[in-house]
Amino acid sequence: MTVSKSKIYSLLLFVMLLWGMNVIATKILVTSFMPVTMTAFRIFTAGCIVFLILGFLKVVRLPKGKEWFYIFIGSLFNVVGHHYFLSVGLTKTSATNTGLILGMAPLLTAILAMLFLKDKATVLKVVGVLLGFFGVSFVILGNGESLHHISSGDIDIFLSILSQSVSFITIKKASKTIDPRLMTGYMLIFGSALLFIISLIIEPSGLSSMTRGSIAAWSLFLLSALLATAFGHMIYNYSVGKIGAAEASIFINFNPFFALIGSLLFLGETIVWKQLLGFIFIILGVTLGSGAYEELMRRFARKRHVYMK
Repeated sequence: MTVSKSKIYSLLLFVMLLWGMNVIATKILVTSFMPVTMTAFRIFTAGCIVFLILGFLKVVRLPKGKEWFYIFIGSLFNVVGHHYFLSVGLTKTSATNTGLILGMAPLLTAILAMLFLKDKATVLKVVGVLLGFFGVSFVILGNGESLHHISSGDIDIFLSILSQSVSFITIKKASKTIDPRLMTGYMLIFGSALLFIISLIIEPSGLSSMTRGSIAAWSLFLLSALLATAFGHMIYNYSVGKIGAAEASIFINFNPFFALIGSLLFLGETIVWKQLLGFIFIILGVTLGSGAYEELMRRFARKRHVYMK
């Protein structure tokens, strides 16, 4: 069944709402459980849910040949790298900073697409890259005036979104032969197993922490696994396969907005002027660097040409 671009765009916008709120949920969860152990269990739960859905849709099959390689690379970057650094980073920085830095995803994806998918580099894209990184510098410097004030948590979050951006390129390549939704399921299961092994090494008391969560914490855990991780990743990766990594990543512009709203409403965090200024530069950078502005101008020119006829 062919899904129209407008439906894909609507689904992506909903996923951004889920992911923005999931930053808040994860910030709460890492205070209730050991972060890496909790993340491994959450992602494994999400992987099981994805396979249940795909089993109902009758699209489950064993990967073939090079698909195993793409699944392994995707597991390392989309699951292990992204979620490890995200969960650890959230124990050391605010949800506000996290949401803003995660907004770098379209920019990083565009850069990687230019390097590995041969997307054309233009002057506007280069300007966008510079503006985006300039904006992030405002966010991660916080109230300090030098690099000595950069939070290690902010660096973890940046590594998290860099890892995820690398995985989007892999997913786009793999989508030629394997359904991105099926690839998501395999990545979640394999990635969660790798994360669990890591948690046994760095969090010896991680398993015992999973027995001390409240009913509210476990409810949030299940909602995060079902909505943000299972549904969110399955739909987003499917969209990457259909419309491309760079175009799909444009919607991550909405991620920091929803995360900012959530941090204000649910965590009582405050937003300082440097974060707002950084947010503005990131949005400008993403709009130019991802090619969104150029695509908008091309569409406007085509419609004007048709109207003039």
